[in-house]
Amino acid sequence: MNFGASPPSSDDSGMSSFVENPQYFCGIFKDKDMCVQHIKRQDIVLKWELGEGAFGKVYLAECANLSPDSDKMLVAIKTLKDANESTRQDFQREAELLTVLQHQNIVRFYGVCTDGEPLAMVFEYMRHGDLNRFLRAHGPDAHILEEVKMPPLGQLTLPQMLHIAGQIASGMVYLASLHFVHRDLATRNCLVGDMGEGLMVKIGDFGMSRDIYSTDYYRVGGRTMLPIRWMPPESIMYRKFTTESDIWSFGVVLWEIFTYGKQPWYQLSNSEAIECITQGRELERPRTCPKEVHCLMQGCWQREPQQRLVIKDIHSRLLALVKSPPIYLDILG
Repeated sequence: MNFGASPPSSDDSGMSSFVENPQYFCGIFKDKDMCVQHIKRQDIVLKWELGEGAFGKVYLAECANLSPDSDKMLVAIKTLKDANESTRQDFQREAELLTVLQHQNIVRFYGVCTDGEPLAMVFEYMRHGDLNRFLRAHGPDAHILEEVKMPPLGQLTLPQMLHIAGQIASGMVYLASLHFVHRDLATRNCLVGDMGEGLMVKIGDFGMSRDIYSTDYYRVGGRTMLPIRWMPPESIMYRKFTTESDIWSFGVVLWEIFTYGKQPWYQLSNSEAIECITQGRELERPRTCPKEVHCLMQGCWQREPQQRLVIKDIHSRLLALVKSPPIYLDILG
């Protein structure tokens, strides 16, 4: 199917969906003159629609001539609708920014397609979809979730959960080294693929907004949508986003992993969650979470930003736990 046709929807395809992940924000932009690769429209063949984000539709596609090792590759195509001058400039800036990001735990950006309409960005395709759905599909409650079917992998083990957390931490170490602030780190914004017999987890730069995640965001001022359940007090009260606020969010990501994808403060409304966070209450320790991991979470949730753990230390401690997983019981002491 040629680029621009109307492929079948993701509901018909059964493929996992991506979710919206706002742009990274950066204080220092290195390698400004790095060239953005341009991909010919005739090299892209759409397979089906994965969903629709705030700026356009996202498709699964085959793309030729991306790699000398492969004739065709599966990719995700993020299109831009309503390409006026302002959105075109934003598109160009985002492409330049994404070109800079080169890391094994950041979703790979291949380039842009700008010869004709719609404008499009080309990313690697992660076959298992977003991490939140993956966690739910491999958790103890998978059998009661109608939208997921338990894949052959079965329920995730402690070593696998530690490995997932370590890969996300690795990607965040890289972003922090470039002075990037993510602002929306969550399992819904990480993607899962295969790596040999194991799993590869990457922080995503694109996706789609799905109804399943609408309750993860709190509408402020009519338009702005904030992921308040993942935000520290200073971000909620003063809209201050820093590397330290990303650390807080990483602690919540750890909590998500060890609850198999539950929503933080799931028993509370958004306004009640805001009250809990700003008053200093913490998420409860997950039943399957070793005390060593819970200590990491608590180190991420220090009220004073400068007292929070740094991502390099978190990554190192997770790697140590991967090499020598702690023993835990499904009983909280």
